[in-house]
Parts: sequence; structure tokens; C-alpha cells
Amino acid sequence: MSGAPKVTIAGAGVLGLASALALAEAGCAVTVFDPGAGPNASTVAAGMIAPVFEAVLDPAARSHLDLLMAGRDRWPGLAQRTGVVLDRSGAIAVGDDAWLARVTAGLDALGLRGAEIGRATALALAPGLSDRMDHAILTREDWRVDPEAALPTLRAAAAARGVAFRIEAVTGRGDADVLVIATGATTGLADVAPELVELSPIKGHIVRFPGPVAGVTVRTEGAYAAPGQGGLAVGATMEPGRADTLVDFTVAAPLLAAGVRLFPALRDGRFEIAAGVRGATPDGLPMAGWSKASGVVLAVGARRNGWLLAPLVAEVVAACVTGRDAGPYGARLDPARFGTGRSGGWR
Repeated sequence: MSGAPKVTIAGAGVLGLASALALAEAGCAVTVFDPGAGPNASTVAAGMIAPVFEAVLDPAARSHLDLLMAGRDRWPGLAQRTGVVLDRSGAIAVGDDAWLARVTAGLDALGLRGAEIGRATALALAPGLSDRMDHAILTREDWRVDPEAALPTLRAAAAARGVAFRIEAVTGRGDADVLVIATGATTGLADVAPELVELSPIKGHIVRFPGPVAGVTVRTEGAYAAPGQGGLAVGATMEPGRADTLVDFTVAAPLLAAGVRLFPALRDGRFEIAAGVRGATPDGLPMAGWSKASGVVLAVGARRNGWLLAPLVAEVVAACVTGRDAGPYGARLDPARFGTGRSGGWR
């Protein structure tokens, strides 16, 4: 086989678009297929590039801090190449003293440090924050992007590098040299890539309060609040085993209450609720690399860290397709870790 590999990508979320961009930059001929129906998990998200608080607050992420940091550290380069706005102002944690003590202990256990700040500094970082929050823990290590703006920016950057887009679903590799599956929680291609049976769905609700908003991301017990182009996003529920995107107000109500508790001025404001579905693997890390099926590469299963890990996943995908070394994290993301074996690639 000669010439640039012809690559089909199934899925136009952040993992699919980041992979398309990396492959196009590596000289591949790339077409992204996506039916464009229903909510995209990458948009029903807050766009947090947050390795520190994710590792501290999410037990499933705790042992993967180094990998999460590696994903974050690839974002400045991706942002520079694409024009995505990367907010590096940090994040704060607020709550009662007992919960903040647990956050501090979690930071210490991971060899991390947060700065304890008073009310005035917290208010300057998060205007409108409730006066009940008289102190907070600040980290500058957690960043964010705005999914509503970042996803079309990534798409435009990919198109500018020659990536083609088609609004239709993929049923197989077709005449492409390589099929990259980046379809989130969808297992509709499990007959193509057997590793997809390892994915389980996690439904998540997010509440948005439309209107001008500024400041850093605020973490509190059971919720976060992240400013964005469309307003303040408060999320997110985790409903394992649920694969529908129907909005359930009773499930989202605690998020609404958390938003008002953090920012009392929102009490009488408008709000919108959305639900999306993320794919998760048994160990909480995405699958990025060759499937057992010949000519198929996976880029799925990032759980709640799709935005954070997208550049790292894309790097591994491009390395596989172009025959380069997948780097220090390739083995930990390899789909073969679930015992399905390894493909010989496409060459």
C-alpha cells in the first residue's frame, strides 16, 4: 500500500475531531462521519481540563493523575494550533469545613498543594459567590475550555487542514485503510470492533443558567459550576447503565439547588437542563489504539474526561495509524488490556 493512509473517523465529538486534526497534520486523508442526530456528549459538558480536582474528587481517577496531567499538558499546543481559547485561570473548591478538610487531605495524599484563600479573593475569582463561602481552596493547575465554542473551532481547524465531513453514520471500514471509532458510548459498531462491548453508558444531566458570567470553575460537594459562552454550567449527575438522553427534572434538581446555593442571584433566573451519555471502560481510562479487528483504531471510553484527554488520545491514534511509537501512555490506553488481543494494523 502506498501514499497517505485513507482514514475514516466515526464520530465528531472532541475525541473524533482531535484525532482527525492529528491525523491530517500527519499527512493522512481524513473523512469524519457523524449522523448529527441527538445531543453530543462533548457539548453536554463543561469542558473542564481539570486533572487535579478530578483526581482528588473522583476515586476512579485517583490512580491516573500522571496520565490526566499529561493530557492537560498537551492542551496549550492544541489550543495554539487551532485557536481554541484555553482558560488557565484555575479552579476553587468551596463547602463546609469538613468537606474542605477532605479535599486538602486528598491533595496532600497525591503530593499536590492547594492555596487556602479568604472570602475576598474567592469573590474576586468567582463574582457573585455566596457570602456563606468564607474561604476556599485554589488550584491554578485546573483549566477549562468552552465546549460551545471549542467544538466548532476544532472542526474548522480540521477542515482547514483538509479533513472532509459527511453527515451520515458509518457501518464499517469501507474502502478506507483505517477506521477510527470515536462514537462515545454507542456500541453500534461492536460487530466491527469487539472491544466496544467493554463500554458501559453513564448518563449525565447538566443545568445551564443562561446569561453573562465570568470567573473560575467552582467545585463543591457533589457538583461543579463552570462559566461558559452559554452561561453558567452546573453539573453533572452520573447515572451508570443509563443510555437515554431524556431529561429528568427530579434527577437534575440537586444540580439546580447547588447552582443557587453557590450563586444566590440565580434563584429567580432562567435555566435549561440537558442530558448526555458518556462511555466508560472498566478501569475508567479511554481505549486508544488498535482493535483486534484489522484496520480499526479505537478512540472511545473517556468517561468524564473526554475534553481533558482528547489531545493525548489523538496523539496515540495518530501514532498507531502512521506507524510511530505510541509514547509512554500508549500501553495504558491500549484496547488489548482487556484481553481481546492486538491487531496487526493495516500495513
